[in-house]
Amino acid sequence: MLRLAVARWWRTHVSPRVFGLLLLGQAVSAIMAVMSLTSSLIADFGVDAPLSQSMFNYLSLGLVYGSILIFRRQKPLIPWYWYLLLGFVDVQGNYLVNEAFQYSSITSVTLLDCWTIPWAMILTWFIIGTRYSIGQYVGAVLCVVGLGLVLLSDAGIAGGGGTKPILGDILVIGGTFFYAMSNVGEEFCVKKKDRVEVVAMIGVYGFLVTVVEASIMELKSVESIAWSTDLVLSVVGYTASSFLFYSLAPFVLKLSGAAMFNLSLLTSDMWAVVFKICLYHQEVDWLYFLSFAIVVIGLVIYSTTEKDPVAASSIENVDAEYQVLLDESPESRNGS
Repeated sequence: MLRLAVARWWRTHVSPRVFGLLLLGQAVSAIMAVMSLTSSLIADFGVDAPLSQSMFNYLSLGLVYGSILIFRRQKPLIPWYWYLLLGFVDVQGNYLVNEAFQYSSITSVTLLDCWTIPWAMILTWFIIGTRYSIGQYVGAVLCVVGLGLVLLSDAGIAGGGGTKPILGDILVIGGTFFYAMSNVGEEFCVKKKDRVEVVAMIGVYGFLVTVVEASIMELKSVESIAWSTDLVLSVVGYTASSFLFYSLAPFVLKLSGAAMFNLSLLTSDMWAVVFKICLYHQEVDWLYFLSFAIVVIGLVIYSTTEKDPVAASSIENVDAEYQVLLDESPESRNGS
């Protein structure tokens, strides 16, 4: 009976488009797990240069997608300073999360990535005017409670791993705030403008911001790196997985939005636990499993109670903001 009920619900609620979106979200989630794994490996080699680590990713994005824009002879649809802001917040998110691997375990970092969801809800509430149902709030609170268990474990009550786990957790939570700003801003752009341009400009301005900050903060760290074949492979793996992540993420953001995008990424925690058990040969504390179970329950409640949270007036305000971007574009200024 239960199997028939589940099959009936699946046929009723899950269309081919929704199923394809779920698969795409899980592909991005798996890629994010690889990013976390390779970043953790780089930290294990004693490399403490998160800005320089991300530099190769931004450079590859700028070269590949920027070449497409040059081939199209396409003028920017959005003013440069919006992309500079987007690139800046994205770099800060990557910096803080990658730096956290120096102090905390891969499981803690990937689980605490879930903080992007409440940050995104807060930002969309104030910036876009999004409103959520009571069930969605309950689901989000459960996710935060589950994440609190990770902090409890890392405080030493159950042993979470890492040299300074609490500092690592704080860095991740700060990084997720910048990630949320980047996701909301990227969704804002890709839904009305060109996806290739958005990814290319994130690469270009992200690279410029990274070069400036790395030249100030990481020169000594880069000079002290003891390069080896394994380290080079780890950096290449991180760069390749990051490139795929940034290439696929705009599709999910455009089709479903920042909230669903971050919900899809939560399953990367499962892959992180698998990596920790199979590759690191470490034991996983029971609080991590309890935390993950609570987060999953919260996600189910959130997704099943989701309605159309944006009021008509809010949509009009967002459209007006889109029009401001359009009016500030080079084409509009040249024609005026």
